[in-house]
Amino acid sequence: MNEPVWTLVDSNIWLDLFGDDQKWADWSEQALARAFEMGLLCINPIIYAEVSVRFDAVEPLEALLPAREVLREALPYEAAFLAGKAFAMYRTRGGTKRAPSPDFYIGAHAMVSGYRLLTRDTARFRTYFPKLEVIGPD
Repeated sequence: MNEPVWTLVDSNIWLDLFGDDQKWADWSEQALARAFEMGLLCINPIIYAEVSVRFDAVEPLEALLPAREVLREALPYEAAFLAGKAFAMYRTRGGTKRAPSPDFYIGAHAMVSGYRLLTRDTARFRTYFPKLEVIGPD
């Protein structure tokens, strides 16, 4: 029996679906369905926070992200370390932000956990986490 494939699902996928994005909702829905067929979907607190912006209360969000179907994981400390290293690389390449963006933590989480990452925002993840399996529209 094959081990299930874990997919960390970035906030932009959920926001496409919950906001019925005219351009991306269909693509995101199909990509999410394929990931679900292959194994397990998960999010972390950073993704949850980014998605929560669209909601006035936690209950509607919980109804759309049921914990039995979308597993929740804490951010591993190893991922925080790797996010810091990716941020340092960003700074040496001329980046001007003063702190790591959420994408660094999300990419690092998927990387250290051995997960795939489903996102529409592939460029940064592929740049700073070149060994990460990134599933995106390109």
